[in-house]
Amino acid sequence: MEQVELTEPWRAVAKAGASPVLVSTTTGPVQAFNHLDRADQFDADRVVDDVSADDFDALVLPGGVANPDQLRTNHRAVAFVREFFDAGKPVAVICHGPWTLVEAGVVAGRRLTSWPSLRTDIVNAGGQWVDEQLVRCDGGPSILLSSRKPDDLPAFCDALVSELESRKVAL
Repeated sequence: MEQVELTEPWRAVAKAGASPVLVSTTTGPVQAFNHLDRADQFDADRVVDDVSADDFDALVLPGGVANPDQLRTNHRAVAFVREFFDAGKPVAVICHGPWTLVEAGVVAGRRLTSWPSLRTDIVNAGGQWVDEQLVRCDGGPSILLSSRKPDDLPAFCDALVSELESRKVAL
């Protein structure tokens, strides 16, 4: 994942009083990147095989190229993402994060943004891709927040915290 797309939302929700949790497909450290260069590693708090959407108030999918591409090939991770939509819980994605949404089959009929190279994937999955800093889609039972890139993080984080506060999540 793109390091700043993990750390900035993490800091924002923690500052608002929430307790973020890093869920991974495996135990051990998760490699972050600054673009294509290796950055820090972060220890996973939980493994996707041992959690469900019922354990959380919202889901944030950071971008970057390598991790989202691998995440969308993990059956349990894709099912975990789908659970949030089925439960009507907020989902926030940035950059390449929507790849997993495409794989989960939850993009059709939704308006969202992403890194520009995902446009065709989103459109082919039935979504409406737009080039905007932040998109809030109320379609379906779940709220979907999406942003394009690290430059969009201030708006992305503000919208995420506002959504959690509006739902009176334990902040």
